[in-house]
Amino acid sequence: MLACGKAMAILCLMRITGGQARGIPLTTGKGKHVRPATDRMREAVFSSLGQRINEARFLDLFAGSGSYGLEALSRGASGGIFVEKHPQAVAALQQNLQAVLKSLGNPGDTSVKVTRLDVMRFASEQTFDLIFMDPPYELARTHGSQLVEKAAAVLASDGILVYELPGDLELPAGNWTCLRRIGKSGTNEPSTAILTRD
Repeated sequence: MLACGKAMAILCLMRITGGQARGIPLTTGKGKHVRPATDRMREAVFSSLGQRINEARFLDLFAGSGSYGLEALSRGASGGIFVEKHPQAVAALQQNLQAVLKSLGNPGDTSVKVTRLDVMRFASEQTFDLIFMDPPYELARTHGSQLVEKAAAVLASDGILVYELPGDLELPAGNWTCLRRIGKSGTNEPSTAILTRD
């Protein structure tokens, strides 16, 4: 596995870590806007989610390569939406999605959609059981509360928000319970909070 830094404009390969599509390689494409969740981080997150993935509808915000949503599909999610604005990331995501769907035996699956759009402009009338949100860390620092509010607006009442944020950043205030926080505590070190609404 290659170590992928935020500022590295390289082709980065990761893999699906569990489920039916386990081992399928994922590419991020090229671009310094990419900061993919590591295999180790995703393994820890999905271990914590356990059976809640089964038949869940997901929303993958700031999807990048799609690693969170694709991992969910591999592990039994019923479908969902990927939201990403960068064209190179969208191209890589669509390539990854086709590889995973082929591995799952359903290359024409219409329950999964890729939306090229700025997350701040995303709106939906449906709700989601799982929301993965992995914004650029600068945006998490400056607009964290707005991002969490946007996720809350489309999260099912018993749903889970998986929010990757810098390790030194406080968790959102308000009616949230943190089930687990994974990762390091230093400035700009990756950490992921698994949150439910009170």
